[in-house]
Amino acid sequence: MPTASITPPAPERDRARDRLALSRWLLAVAGMIWVMVALGGATRLTGSGLSIMEWAPLSGALPPLSHAEWQRLYDLYRTIPQYALVNQGFGLEGFQRIFWLEWVHRLWGRLLGLAFLLPFLWFWVRGRIPRPLLPRLLLLFVLGGLQGAVGWFMVASGFEADRTAVSPYRLVVHLSLALLLFAAILWTALSLRHPAPPPLDGMPPGRARALRRWVHAGAGLAVLTMLAGGLVAGLKAGLDYNTFPLMDGRLVPEGYAALSPFWRNLVANIAAVQFNHRLLATLTGIAAAGTAWTALAAGLAGPARRAVLAFPAAVALQYALGVATLLLVVPAWLGTLHQAVAVLVLGTALAALHALRGARAPRLAPSGGPEAAAAPVR
Repeated sequence: MPTASITPPAPERDRARDRLALSRWLLAVAGMIWVMVALGGATRLTGSGLSIMEWAPLSGALPPLSHAEWQRLYDLYRTIPQYALVNQGFGLEGFQRIFWLEWVHRLWGRLLGLAFLLPFLWFWVRGRIPRPLLPRLLLLFVLGGLQGAVGWFMVASGFEADRTAVSPYRLVVHLSLALLLFAAILWTALSLRHPAPPPLDGMPPGRARALRRWVHAGAGLAVLTMLAGGLVAGLKAGLDYNTFPLMDGRLVPEGYAALSPFWRNLVANIAAVQFNHRLLATLTGIAAAGTAWTALAAGLAGPARRAVLAFPAAVALQYALGVATLLLVVPAWLGTLHQAVAVLVLGTALAALHALRGARAPRLAPSGGPEAAAAPVR
């Protein structure tokens, strides 16, 4: 006698359909943030970021449409130190070359805002957003708008006297907020797609928790490495000490503690900032290797294995790109790729942690038994 197929009730099917649609939308937004970070790296490395000296969120969506408008913007640019000290005399044609990349960067930010806002309103009006998720999405939209303001705050620092680039500290703030937005949106998308922790294919709980600790350590170190990389970029520290693994023939460069008080070396000393970035990257590599070893030794299998092993693979790629970028004295294309792959490292770390949610120690329900009900989004 044939067995009747068991299908979930209609309300549950609708909820699952909505979760999948929301996750696809948020994954697309996370992908756009990834592209935005890469474009930001390209504008910095090519010196394009200061070419637009006006913050016009609406009218700035259109490029200059007349020779007179091009000339007006060029005349504005000629008033800042970057023109006088770096690009003096490169003419309107040279200005247009750096202008277009920064314009595309800002246009992509506007499109990113619309890609979040319009589907959000559509899902909201149709009642397809779970009520507990609504405050989080509203907060993410506000943070996205704040990122635009922070971006202008960063750019404006490059107009100050004797500056030819933006403040490295404001650059790190801008980068940090971009990474935070990417991480929060990606985690939300993964939680909508996989609301329940996946099985870990018979791994002993102790092994599973040890693996999660390795990934936690690697993810934390990776984020610190990225922020240290922001300081390297802001100070243009990658243009010095272009040897590896030694720096001027020493493991720790001679000028590491040249500034006083000592803490200033951590944020303003080129030798110290580059050494710290190297050290954090190496510690991240060690944590990633520990992650791979523990996962393979424990016999992790299935989707969780793929998610976990993607993290050390991304770290290895990023480490190799970092060394190549340093040795080749930071060519723009390679520096941009290095910044883009940093987001890949963060994404794979989050995917690994999300796949290992079941490795957390179980919480107890009021009755004393394991808590069975999973929240829709965590």
